[in-house]
Amino acid sequence: MFARLLTAAALMAVAPALFADALTGDVQKQATNWTAISMFIVFIVFTMGITKWAAKRNTSTSDYYTAGGSITGFQNGLAIAGDFMSAASFLGISALVFTSGYDGLIYSIGFLVGWPIILFLMAERLRNLGKFTFSDVASYRLGQTQIRILSACGSLIVVAFYLIAQMVGAGKLIQLLFGLDYLVAVVMVGVLMVMYVMFGGMLATTWVQIIKAVLLLSGATFMAVMVMYNVGFDFSRLFSEAVALHPSHQAIMSPGGLVSDPISAISLGLALMFGTAGLPHILMRFFTVADAKEARKSVFYATGFIGYFYILTFIIGFGAILLVSTNPSFKDATGAIVGGTNMVAIHLASAVGGNLFLGFISAVAFATILAVVSGLALAGASAVAHDLYACVIKKGKAKEEDEMKVTKRTTLALGVLAILLGVAFENQNIAFMVGLAFSVAASCNFPILFLSMYWKNLTTRGALIGGAMGLGTALLLTILSPTVWVDVLHFEKAIFPYKYPALFAMIASFAGLWFFSVTDKTKAAAEERARFFPQFIRSQTGLGSSGAVAH
Repeated sequence: MFARLLTAAALMAVAPALFADALTGDVQKQATNWTAISMFIVFIVFTMGITKWAAKRNTSTSDYYTAGGSITGFQNGLAIAGDFMSAASFLGISALVFTSGYDGLIYSIGFLVGWPIILFLMAERLRNLGKFTFSDVASYRLGQTQIRILSACGSLIVVAFYLIAQMVGAGKLIQLLFGLDYLVAVVMVGVLMVMYVMFGGMLATTWVQIIKAVLLLSGATFMAVMVMYNVGFDFSRLFSEAVALHPSHQAIMSPGGLVSDPISAISLGLALMFGTAGLPHILMRFFTVADAKEARKSVFYATGFIGYFYILTFIIGFGAILLVSTNPSFKDATGAIVGGTNMVAIHLASAVGGNLFLGFISAVAFATILAVVSGLALAGASAVAHDLYACVIKKGKAKEEDEMKVTKRTTLALGVLAILLGVAFENQNIAFMVGLAFSVAASCNFPILFLSMYWKNLTTRGALIGGAMGLGTALLLTILSPTVWVDVLHFEKAIFPYKYPALFAMIASFAGLWFFSVTDKTKAAAEERARFFPQFIRSQTGLGSSGAVAH
């Protein structure tokens, strides 16, 4: 059966290309890129082989959710980097540097600062306390049913918004890169995502992410080296020539172009920093290693890979000012960049490496999307099957085979939903969705998880009300912000003046967590506080961490 699926996947990747010239879409498509399609088919066939290998090793829920804890710190670090370095990071941040210069780094630095928080405050305790998901940790000494429901809802909301953004981005990107139709691209991503996760579980997903990370880092390194070669490996020359060519001139070397007021800057920074520490598909990766030492190693390596990648995007963005903006072949009749500024990294690949390297980078961009959506789908499936079905509905007494069935059905449902949402949001402004995903993660997931590990007075009542306040505030303020109220709903003026709600949502969340915990004088609350010390011992030593999470 798996061999037939593998053949079908390869045919699915190549068949639409045969009719690509006859397909039309709202976005201007390029000529069919056979080099990119060929390279991507090789990637699909190779990773499907890995999925077949991984499927034979998935004999338990532990194997499926966490690869049986068999991933090393170095491998997990690469996989985390592969999971985190999305197409939005590669194309979007390069485009931000291309248009705004210095200010494009605010996103890079914001994302990166989240990793030391995870390294020093969370990774070790997560690995020692958890089993499959971060809800295991959040509910360790609190009310299992209530906290798992809230944590699972927070996870699913983050996954849904992140997934929509990735699917729409995939459709538009592949429409431009490969010359394929939007619908074909969305369906292709959805089907491949389901196959990786349903059959291969965490082991296959991990290796897809590792391969993608190596390809992306290699490609970005080549691009950066070629850019520096063109300026004699002189950074001052790179920046001075970019300043001379850019319409804003010296403004690209000064802050203030993207974020114009302190409140927005602080709010965006908080969302990027603490949102990273609350993303369910990232947190889930710490349960794939053998012990806390390997968990720390994996964050150390991931931070290095991700930091190096963001340095490359900075060089790529400035390099695009030199080599793309001055090349008329990358512009349309109006003088605008073909495909928009988000395509400058792709055009730079063509400028420095010709059609072959363009095909490689195009295939890597698609592989990037597949790796990210696979991680998201696995996190969403585990939230439903493990947290809601096994731990809430079945009260921790679910049979492994039943939980696996629910996981695979959920994965299939998520795949169908992702495709439908990708089609539904094709012509919508979805730029706010990634920001909303980070805001929800920062204001709901992170505060509960952090205080459950570090504050002995946290109670179930405080966690529920505080988490709900953070979640509700993030959603409400996003709707009332300029990105939705004006850009999507087309009202004249936004009710909430700032684009980023994380500052206000996090304040609401922490205030609710504190107030409703310290005022909780019930017997259950006293018992929950008493369980903090045993939890603290286990979080520091790992004693008992190989078994199931227990109260």
